[in-house]
Amino acid sequence: MKVGIETLMNSNGYNLNGFSIEEIGDDHISTGMETPMRRDAFDISNDEKKKKISHLFKEIMEVMGLDLTDDSLKGTPDRVAKMYIEEIFSGLDPKNKPKVALFDNKYKYEQMLVEKNITFYSNCEHHFVPIIGKAHIAYVSSGKVIGLSKLNRIVQYFAKRPQVQERLTNQIAMELKQILQTEDIAVIIDAKHLCVSSRGIKDDTSATVTSYYGGVFRTSDKITELQNYLNN
Repeated sequence: MKVGIETLMNSNGYNLNGFSIEEIGDDHISTGMETPMRRDAFDISNDEKKKKISHLFKEIMEVMGLDLTDDSLKGTPDRVAKMYIEEIFSGLDPKNKPKVALFDNKYKYEQMLVEKNITFYSNCEHHFVPIIGKAHIAYVSSGKVIGLSKLNRIVQYFAKRPQVQERLTNQIAMELKQILQTEDIAVIIDAKHLCVSSRGIKDDTSATVTSYYGGVFRTSDKITELQNYLNN
């Protein structure tokens, strides 16, 4: 069973508001908090997935007229398959979810902790082209803390899948809320979408900013304090 944008479409390929799949594909529309996954997504091994992807990508290249007997191209299907499964889409596999240990806040630090400028690379789920950006994370300890590098790893885990920036923002926030056992979470993402800059409208100067503010970060004072940290 597929769960995702298909469920919003009628048999003619239009959604309930009369927009085609192609029109929707150019917009930043998220169909839900969870990444749309088939229920049988992990019924076959990663090795089997790589073999299938390699075979199918070879067909795509051949359809485009490329000569796969050329030394530069003949290994490309295998390279792409390995890259998809082991690297840029590895966040689809829950086995790759970072293991996070909680520690007591022995320093009794009760102000916000900010980890800013976390560089990430993701891929737009509408055209499978890169999203390149930075994530900024803040939280106020409820008595527990995690290692700083784990914040980076959580961002990378959710980024390494076909994404919509709004969903990525919320997935990171929800994961941190659960791990840190607090509502006092803020996530801001500033990213460039190559589906906007390298195709379609071809606007190379625009960027997209999304945010999540929970708990104390919903107050204007805390938002201002956070912005001051990020701007320095």
